[in-house]
Amino acid sequence: MGLKLNKNALSVLVFLAISVTAQCVTFDVSKLGGKPNSDITQVLAQAWQKACASPTSAKIVVPKSTYKVSRGNFLGPCKSPIEFQLDGILQAPSNPSGFKDGDGWITFQSINKLSVYGGGTFDGQGKASYGKHCTRLNYCSKLPINIRFNFVTNSAVKGITSLDSKQFHILVLGGENLSFKNVKVIAPEDSANTDGIHIGRSTNITITDSTIQTGDDCISVGDGTKKLTITKVTCGPGHGISVGSLGKYTNEAPVEGVTVSNCTFKNTQNGVRIKTWPDSHEGVASDLHFENLIMDNVGNPVLIDQEYCPWNQCKLQNPSRVKLSKVSFKNIKGTSSTPLAVKLVCSGGYPCKNVEVGGIDIKYNGKEGPIQSICKNVKPKVSGYMNPAACAH
Repeated sequence: MGLKLNKNALSVLVFLAISVTAQCVTFDVSKLGGKPNSDITQVLAQAWQKACASPTSAKIVVPKSTYKVSRGNFLGPCKSPIEFQLDGILQAPSNPSGFKDGDGWITFQSINKLSVYGGGTFDGQGKASYGKHCTRLNYCSKLPINIRFNFVTNSAVKGITSLDSKQFHILVLGGENLSFKNVKVIAPEDSANTDGIHIGRSTNITITDSTIQTGDDCISVGDGTKKLTITKVTCGPGHGISVGSLGKYTNEAPVEGVTVSNCTFKNTQNGVRIKTWPDSHEGVASDLHFENLIMDNVGNPVLIDQEYCPWNQCKLQNPSRVKLSKVSFKNIKGTSSTPLAVKLVCSGGYPCKNVEVGGIDIKYNGKEGPIQSICKNVKPKVSGYMNPAACAH
């Protein structure tokens, strides 16, 4: 399936081309009193206030050095397009105290035509928190998210790195026409709940040419996500690219139109998966397509799991009430670290509809038995070569 630029995506590209080259009012934090290895929280806040109020395009520049930021809340709406050029390193406090549930360390909110770019790093300094604040029953919710984009529209993020976030690295909520390109996410494999990029309640989001190495989902897709395109992403270590989990909360909005293509997964716990809770609230997810993917030593390369129940805290006898339809897994090749390469486990109450699989060639060279696939409450349409054979177990 080829990628087609709609009018909204094209407008974002045009905005980027114009904003990066046009004359801007520039606010360089080093010229406003910000000193390397010092706290520039107030300097950044003042620079943002001036840039956001500018009647013409404005740019904030963080030059090549290391600066400390206790918290950055960059709020709009702004009068004109605004750029945030990060060439240096911004460091979060190593102590996570003082943050509430869902807080971001760096938050961009209610902004139209924002461009965040440069070769710099948002350093969450999360290593001291790993393994100390999270348990099976504690979601680490009071640990800050590295970068939040709340209600950001017609905008782009390019070339930045999120390092060692204490919780999610990047979270997008209520976004529209927002692109991520050449983004890097880096955290240890054992860092809990450090999803690389989480998308929720957002429309027309693109993620491309990016590398994500973390301890949870490389990319996770929450409810209300529509028209999400993920391409040329390298994932691993991590838990793969996931739609869900869905169905845990009431009034979740439908997920519609997710395409994951031309991505590579290396040593991940899963490849591409859709996960919904049993005994769930009602929900809908449709038009979910996964194609042209490479798996390198991946556990569960292809997975629908409507009995998702971490730590066995669920009532499995009550089926999921999330309806899945129009799902395809095509042209997926490589190696699995487990014998179960294709697992399609759908809801007993609402079986999956219009599922297609084809062109799958996955090998397993381990000692746990022959490679296999399983199907439950689904009758997929099969086309092309299949290894393992569809629903063979």
